[in-house]
Amino acid sequence: MTATDSPTASFHRLDASRFLPTSAVEGAWNTSEQHIAPALGLLAHLLEADHRSRHRAPMDLARVSFDILGTLDIHAMETSTRVIRPGRTIELAEATLSQDGRTAVIARGWFLAPSDTATVQGTALLPMPPREMLPHWNASDIWPGEFVGTVEVRRREEQAGRAQCWLRPRLPLIQDEPVSPTARLLGFVDIANGVTPLHSPADLAFPNVDLTAHLFRAPETEWIGFDTTVSYGPRGHGLTQTVVHDELGPIGTVQQTLTLRG
Repeated sequence: MTATDSPTASFHRLDASRFLPTSAVEGAWNTSEQHIAPALGLLAHLLEADHRSRHRAPMDLARVSFDILGTLDIHAMETSTRVIRPGRTIELAEATLSQDGRTAVIARGWFLAPSDTATVQGTALLPMPPREMLPHWNASDIWPGEFVGTVEVRRREEQAGRAQCWLRPRLPLIQDEPVSPTARLLGFVDIANGVTPLHSPADLAFPNVDLTAHLFRAPETEWIGFDTTVSYGPRGHGLTQTVVHDELGPIGTVQQTLTLRG
């Protein structure tokens, strides 16, 4: 099967475990491959859906780590889930995404039972500027592929490798299937690695081999803020660090390990 010609979502569900990507996931490094961002959101959604199916009182997805083992073509994919560490207050679960018999992404999520800590909540993370203060930015000016055009971006770049952005996706993650605000966020947060490159992607490739998100609360607004810093080391690898916000304030952090390829 092939991707749809006029995409209305990133993925279509084919059955209980298989999904078909649309052209909306067309990647940046190679337009014949998927941008990894929507696939990460899909795995987060599957982790949450499997968790809800087993718990009367679902816990919160507080941390999820994605290991990216390879690229994905734009055709049907297989998924699976399993529980690694079951529990009533803490649980570790895993979801995998495969294509043509090859595992491409492994996601592991820690679920934590909620409790009332409203009287002690707080953070020293710095706030984002209001999105109205940031100009619109067309990511397609430096990135090819259809996916970058499916996300609306407002950006203020202080210098190469340092920027603040507000973003929101224009398309749903899965056709006719609701996803949580957390899965929606994780379906585009990988874009952080491309919003303020230290060097032009035409001159240097810097794909990430992983992504780890730590969330101390779920997003509550449509727009999501990225406060992003990029660092390249002297031995071929780097790091993209992002403090993630909604319009009420910070909600967590994301880190991506980069492999630098000239």
